[in-house]
Amino acid sequence: MVGVSKLYCGAVEASDVLRYGRRAQDLPSHLLQFSADKKPVVVWNITKRCNLKCLHCYAQATATAAPDELSYAEGLALLQDLKDFGVPVVLFSGGEPLMRPNLLDLVDWTVAAGMRAVISTNGTLITREMARCLKNLGLSYVGISLDGTAATHDKFRGQPGSFAAAMNGVRHCQEPGLKVGLRFTISRLNYQEVPAIFDLVEAYEIPRICFYHLVYTGRGSRLVEQALSHSQTRQMVDLICARTRRLFEAGRTVEVLTVDNHADGPYIYLKLLKEDPLRAAQVLELLKMNEGNSSGRGLGCVSWNGEVHADQFWRHYSFGKVRERPFSDIWTDLANPLMARLKEKKRYVTGRCARCRWLDICAGNFRVRAEALTGDLWAPDPACYLTDEEIS
Repeated sequence: MVGVSKLYCGAVEASDVLRYGRRAQDLPSHLLQFSADKKPVVVWNITKRCNLKCLHCYAQATATAAPDELSYAEGLALLQDLKDFGVPVVLFSGGEPLMRPNLLDLVDWTVAAGMRAVISTNGTLITREMARCLKNLGLSYVGISLDGTAATHDKFRGQPGSFAAAMNGVRHCQEPGLKVGLRFTISRLNYQEVPAIFDLVEAYEIPRICFYHLVYTGRGSRLVEQALSHSQTRQMVDLICARTRRLFEAGRTVEVLTVDNHADGPYIYLKLLKEDPLRAAQVLELLKMNEGNSSGRGLGCVSWNGEVHADQFWRHYSFGKVRERPFSDIWTDLANPLMARLKEKKRYVTGRCARCRWLDICAGNFRVRAEALTGDLWAPDPACYLTDEEIS
């Protein structure tokens, strides 16, 4: 996760992070990525059930719940272990998390335990009543996925009217003051919609937008040929930076982030080195704190059946089940060679990644994408768009 507004527009300084001692438990949510202890943010896919049929669904969600989903009691045991382990944030995802009957009870328990609870949703099921309930429970944030304007979004989601329903969900969250933002996965099928998404952010006064680089997993593995080229990716990051700066110059402090391609960090630094060298020095310090990709270290995932993954895209590899061992035991068990290597992935990447001068602030980028395209987990990430000159 690379904060464009934090880095490029100066919304965060290194001193902002240091005053909290870089402890995950103490940092406010917008600074959490700069923690030193990297206690994992845990994505819990609480159900496989979903009311839509998205083209790029990493979870390959279905219309019905999986038969082996964790029970409510098992879910509470998981949350208790996460609390005891020091997990700062639980992200409830799916499928569609609002289709899990006891979601509100799980959110209530999480917040009461002192962890931050957030939801990743398609937004179509957020009624006024649901938004008020989530706000009253103390939910920190709702991330609603959009894939473009109405026609594009509805085609991606396999359901006419899903764009209008999602935007209703945004408005319903805003009414009681529940923080809500957008999530947008970029591909050749929708990258031309990014300016329109920024227009929506401005028109609806949405405080946060995350742009996700495509990851080839789940149903998204069928979209490999729709991934942006390197030149298109550079143009897209330039556009995101320019629109973010425009927002800030207009006095709109929107949080803008890119996700799942840590080459964005060095790229933004190199841009600033030409445009604003003093700011570039601050950015480099923040990037060193961020440390790049954190799958298997500062980010983890628990599936609906209790399988533990390095992140939500690693569904093909399980480190164990929370039905058999607590998440905290599984996460710290370095007898598993892959878990041990993911904790220090910079030592194992090969090719241009191993030679890259940005390795300490990128950590080898996205391993699961390298594996999906090459079959080699430690090969260079094919989505890295930095030139040989830029990495040497």
